[in-house]
Amino acid sequence: MESVLAYDDGYFMKKALEEAEIALEKNEVPIGAVIVANNRIIARAHNLTETLNDVTAHAEMQAITAASDAIGGKYLKDCTMYVTMEPCQMCAGALYWSQIKRVVFGARDEKRGYMNMGTQIHPKTEVSFGILEEECSNIVKDFFKNKR
Repeated sequence: MESVLAYDDGYFMKKALEEAEIALEKNEVPIGAVIVANNRIIARAHNLTETLNDVTAHAEMQAITAASDAIGGKYLKDCTMYVTMEPCQMCAGALYWSQIKRVVFGARDEKRGYMNMGTQIHPKTEVSFGILEEECSNIVKDFFKNKR
C-alpha cells in the first residue's frame, strides 16, 4: 500500500506566501491564498485589485472562484483556504457562503480584518491563525512602508 505524503499548515502557507510575492511583483498589496482539497492545491491566487481595477479582486475572492471551478461546484465543504492575511468582511462573507471547511491565515489585520469588524464565517468553518505570522505580516508592512 502506497503512503500519501501529508503536508502541514506551514507548507501550504509558504505556497500562499509565494502568491503574495507574485502580487508584490505586480505592485499589488502582497496577499496570497491557496485552497487545498485532499492534500492538493486546487487554487492559487493573489490580490489583483490594481491590475483588474476591481475592489473585489482580493486574493480570497480569486481563490474561491478558481477552487469552485476546479471542483465543479460552489460549495467548498471539503477544502481549506490558506491566506497570508486575515480576511476582510467581504472575503469572510464569501467564505461563509462557500461553506469552506477550514480557513488558516498567517497574520491578523487589526484594522480591517473580519474578526474586529464583527463579521461571521460559517459556524462549521474551523479557523486557525498565526501560521508564519511574522513573514505574512512583514511582507505587507514593508510594502506600505515603501509606498510612503
